[in-house]
Amino acid sequence: MAGHVLVGADGSESSLEAVAVAATEARQRGVGLRIVHAFIWPMMRGGGFAAAADALRGQADRLVEAAVEHARAAEPDLADIEGEVATGEPLTILAVRSKQADLVVVGSRGLGAFTGLLVGSVAVYLAAHAQCPVLVVRGRADAEGPVVVAVDGSGDSASAVDAAFAAADRLGTKVLALHVWNTWTAEGPERPGALTPLVSNISELRRAAEDTLADSVAVAQRAHPHVIVERELLEGRVRPALIEASKDARLVVVGARGRGGFKGLIMGSVSQALLHHADCQVLVVRGDMTDTA
Repeated sequence: MAGHVLVGADGSESSLEAVAVAATEARQRGVGLRIVHAFIWPMMRGGGFAAAADALRGQADRLVEAAVEHARAAEPDLADIEGEVATGEPLTILAVRSKQADLVVVGSRGLGAFTGLLVGSVAVYLAAHAQCPVLVVRGRADAEGPVVVAVDGSGDSASAVDAAFAAADRLGTKVLALHVWNTWTAEGPERPGALTPLVSNISELRRAAEDTLADSVAVAQRAHPHVIVERELLEGRVRPALIEASKDARLVVVGARGRGGFKGLIMGSVSQALLHHADCQVLVVRGDMTDTA
């Protein structure tokens, strides 16, 4: 079904938090909520197979029922809530179902196959293969804080800016557009032992950074004229800048890939640092997605 928010549930406290956030997102967007619990059923043989299978199925059904009730308690005015038990590897199920969703919401920790969601290849897989924006629920978001968006002039960054303005419009808050620049090669800030000057004209580089930041927010600003935007240009390293900005943010929005210091954001150390250490929710957007978050 098109026009809904999709969330994975595994019974953990983190996933229930994600269910509540997903319910709020669905209400704010005016769409339905789909809660999915997925796992691969174990192979069982012998006379007790049927009883064991029924017990596992009952447990899964109760888990989904509890998640649905949690969503209803979080958002009583959201009428369109459905829960489902699906057979398959959970992240594969979420990636496939994301083709019909507006947003996928996941918790930062969980049980079973969701364990270690933000550690290693699992997070990389979901960010790389989901067909809609992915919202990772973590940290303690500042309810009065801005939506922070990482800007670098790339296609994915442009999509992230659009998503950030749309989110700020829904939330009634401002956008903080952040662009980090430096005078070194793209490898330099993350590899201090290999610093090589990129240009000798620092003022020219700074003007180019200012132009990138201004141009990157111009279109989204016209589309959302009521959203206040603050532009901040920082010289330094990308990871510390984003993590620091997340401390006072309601949401951080990033593109899946980018230029310069944001290159390979979801595949490299920058994304891992943000997903492990951000103090608020993180929304990942790719440029090839047709819809903004």
